[in-house]
Amino acid sequence: MPRPTLNDIARAVGLSKYSVSLALQGNPQIPVDTRRRIQKAADKLGYQPDPVVAHLMAQLRSSRTTRLQAKLALVNANRDRQAFRVHPTISTYVEGCEKRAAKLGYGFDRFWLHDPALAAESWLRIIRARGIKGLVLVGLMDTNHLPEAMRPVWEQFPCVVTGVRTSAPALSFCSVDHHNLVLLAFAQALALGYRRPGLVMDDVIDALVERRFSAGFQTAQRQIPKASHVPIFCPAADAEAQPKLFRAWLDRHRPDVVFTLYNNVISWLKVAGRRIPQDIGVIQLEWRSARPEIAGMNQHNHVTGEAAVDMVVSQIHNNEKGVPEFPRATLIGATWMEGETVRPCSRV
Repeated sequence: MPRPTLNDIARAVGLSKYSVSLALQGNPQIPVDTRRRIQKAADKLGYQPDPVVAHLMAQLRSSRTTRLQAKLALVNANRDRQAFRVHPTISTYVEGCEKRAAKLGYGFDRFWLHDPALAAESWLRIIRARGIKGLVLVGLMDTNHLPEAMRPVWEQFPCVVTGVRTSAPALSFCSVDHHNLVLLAFAQALALGYRRPGLVMDDVIDALVERRFSAGFQTAQRQIPKASHVPIFCPAADAEAQPKLFRAWLDRHRPDVVFTLYNNVISWLKVAGRRIPQDIGVIQLEWRSARPEIAGMNQHNHVTGEAAVDMVVSQIHNNEKGVPEFPRATLIGATWMEGETVRPCSRV
C-alpha cells in the first residue's frame, strides 16, 4: 500500500498542500481548529512524515532569516521582581531563552509570577489577548512549588520550567545535571591529587534540586577510603552569622579541597587561616565568568534557557498543553574550568 502524502491529506480536507504542511508543523498562521482537523485527517490516513525530507526542510528553514511566528511568555518565578536583571544565574537563563526564541522566530512578553495585581483569570485574559502560545518559567530559587491559584494557567498552555523540577504541579523542566556535575568535579579533584574533598552546601538549595548535589557527592565518595570521607557541611546559611560552625567543621574533618556554590566560602577559609590553594583548594559548583580565577564547573545556564525554549516550542507544535501525565526532563552537561584556586597535590 503506497505511503500517504501531503497531497492525500489536502484532498481529504479540501485545502492546499501548503496549508496542510504548515498545519502539521503547528504553525500559528493556520487556525487551531483547522490544524486539529488536518491532524485528525492525517492520523486517519496513517500519514507519517518522511524523516529525511523533514531533516532537509529543517536545515532549509534554519538557514533563512527567521521572522516572528508567535509570542511566548517569559515568567519571572522569583520572589524578587528584579531578578531577571540583578540575579547572576537567572539573568543567564534569560539570555539563553531570548537568544533561542529569537532564532526560532518567537518574541517574549515578560511577566512576574508573584505580581499581586494579576490573578489567574487576568493572566489567561492577557495571554490570550496577546496571542501568547506557551510559557517558560525562570527563577525558582527557594521552592519548587508553584502557586495553586495559578493552576488554570498551567492547565491551558504549554509550560516549561528552568533550573528545578517542580511538584504540585510537576511540569516538564530543563536544568543542569546536578548529580553528574558533582561526580565530574570530584573526579577532577582526585585527578589533581586531592584525597579529602568536602562539600559546603545550603540545605535549602540541596533540597530544591532533590538532593542531587549531596547524592552526587556521597556517590563519588565511594571512590576513596571511608577514613577519608568528609561529612557535608550543610548549615551554610548559618555560617555567615556563626563563623565558628564552619571553623569547627574545617578543623575537625580537615578537607583538602572544598566544593561549594558560594564565593563567600573563600573569605571563611581565609579567616580560618587557610591559604588558597596552598593549604586547601576551592572548586565552585557554579563557575561564573565574573570570577574566572576560581576553578569550577560551568553549568552553561544559557544552554538550559535555550533548551527550555526548544521544549515549549515542541509542545506548541505538538498541541500539548496542561500538566503532563509524564513530565519530561532535559539535563544539560557541565564542563570543568581551570582556575587558580586548585593545584596539583602530592599523593604521598
